[in-house]
Amino acid sequence: MPHEQYMRMAIDQAKIAQDNGDVPIGAVIVHQNQIIGKAYNQREQLKDPTAHAEIIALTQAAAALQGWRLTGCTMYVTLEPCPMCAGALVLARIDRLVYGCDDPKTGACKSLYNIVQDERLNHRLEVTTGVLADDCSRLLQDFFQQKRPSK
Repeated sequence: MPHEQYMRMAIDQAKIAQDNGDVPIGAVIVHQNQIIGKAYNQREQLKDPTAHAEIIALTQAAAALQGWRLTGCTMYVTLEPCPMCAGALVLARIDRLVYGCDDPKTGACKSLYNIVQDERLNHRLEVTTGVLADDCSRLLQDFFQQKRPSK
């Protein structure tokens, strides 16, 4: 399955977050062409600052593989991961990260930092950016426009 199809699944997850009043970010983890984790932001729902789509999907994937080392896995996520999530991807030994749009405010895979490819760390990920970036970006823009009072 090409990157776009898995990213569409991540976008579908992001829409669930939006329906629940949370920032629309979704993530899907694939291992041997099987989805072993899929999640959406649940910070508001769970009242948990760590309930990012990536973290929840990592937990699901680890349960599916019955181990914390997620080698051979690819994460698809609609927005460039933050420092917490980027660090978790490195610690989980994920092979590849594919994300939609950059995050100039908290992005830790290209925009502000590059944790996932930092030579000082014991693991680095292959990174593909910009997959369905316009769709991912539009979802976030629409969400925040609805949140802000009109002028």
